[in-house]
Amino acid sequence: MNIANIGVGFILVLGVLILVHEWGHFIVARLFGVRVDVFSIGFGPRLFGWKRGATDYRVSAIPLGGYVRMAGQDPSEIDSSDQAAKPTGAPDELMSKKRWQRALISLAGPVVNLIFPLFLLTGYFTFFGEAYPKYEDNPVVIADLPKNSPLVKDGVARGDRIVSVNGVANPTWGSAFSLLDKIPAGKSLQVVVEHQGATKNLTVSTSGMQSPELLFGFPPEGPVVVDDVDPSLPAKSAGVKPGDVIQAVNGESLQGWSAFVNTIQETEGKPTALTVLRDGKPLTLQITPQKGKNELGETAWMVGIRRVPTKPEVGFRKVSFSQAAVRSGSLTWRGTLLVVDVVGRLLSGKASPKELQSVVGIASMAGKAVQQGSYAVVELMAVLSVNLGILNLLPIPILDGGNILLLSMEGIRRRDFSMAFKEKFIQVGLVFLLILFAYVMYNDVMRHLPFRS
Repeated sequence: MNIANIGVGFILVLGVLILVHEWGHFIVARLFGVRVDVFSIGFGPRLFGWKRGATDYRVSAIPLGGYVRMAGQDPSEIDSSDQAAKPTGAPDELMSKKRWQRALISLAGPVVNLIFPLFLLTGYFTFFGEAYPKYEDNPVVIADLPKNSPLVKDGVARGDRIVSVNGVANPTWGSAFSLLDKIPAGKSLQVVVEHQGATKNLTVSTSGMQSPELLFGFPPEGPVVVDDVDPSLPAKSAGVKPGDVIQAVNGESLQGWSAFVNTIQETEGKPTALTVLRDGKPLTLQITPQKGKNELGETAWMVGIRRVPTKPEVGFRKVSFSQAAVRSGSLTWRGTLLVVDVVGRLLSGKASPKELQSVVGIASMAGKAVQQGSYAVVELMAVLSVNLGILNLLPIPILDGGNILLLSMEGIRRRDFSMAFKEKFIQVGLVFLLILFAYVMYNDVMRHLPFRS
């Protein structure tokens, strides 16, 4: 991957998100009359910047975060390499403000990160159009059906074409998805299928399907390219290598990652023939899936393949401002629920911290997003912004959520904790985050080292 793409992507994605986060703290601090001494992107020594009013706006040497240093900030807080002046009791100092005001200042950063995707996506969709997979314009031709699809029982097979659904003739993947969204759970659909040159009329229901949207099978998402192989799982010993393009399982061609995952589950651990394209030549490998925990903490059949995070070719359709806002709200809400679910699984032990990404992984994703185009960059920024907002709300000392927790505890007991307690509180959080950062960074680096392949 082009190093320039990684650098540009990293600055665009992480730099902007840090700027947005710190701006949230800054604007609410100023709203409550707190003097801000430093607004920094990055930590450590100051590289360059400018001073406006009382605030030194700067870019610092270590680009792994940022901070806003306010006048009279609690000296137990660790925010930079500079020594903040101790509180003097002046009215424009942070510690002179009420606890609820200080809590809102801490809350502002994560909240701005959570609402930023709404503005980002709404603006993008309004000016460039709403992004959608181009395959949604294609007619529905059956490629891969899950075993629990009722169409399987009715003899529908690969290559069959859906002629109509509930009277809608020649549906595309997009219109089929819309129809399935509107059908109440368990209600039957009238489907006409073209099978081997003849048509047949079927009455089918999505009742009992785990994923009703897969009634017509998996859409043509594009090729599955291997990005990484887990050395502890069967793909490695079977000879699968990064860069391989997965073409078929047991002789059945695949249309995308979802179909591949489903097909592996359907093997139920039996020896499986995996056909890959390597250096332009097809190669068949024997692989036996084994049970394990996937990234969601669920028990599943695993082979140990991580795909290159490519997306189907994207098209754009014009939408009004209100439609863009509604779509952006829906995507942001779904993304927020997904992050909350993942955090819950991590805390409960149902998911492994090995799946977390450090700055190494984020830089790699940002570089790939730059290669894929502007929408990929915007989408990644939206996803990471939600992640940053949720994670900063966790009640871990040194994070915004930890500061809010400490202020809440002080409010309940109606007096401040001692400086010694605050320093230990912060140190515990710092040590925890440093250990977690080192663990995630190690796993991330190991994933990207060539010798692991």
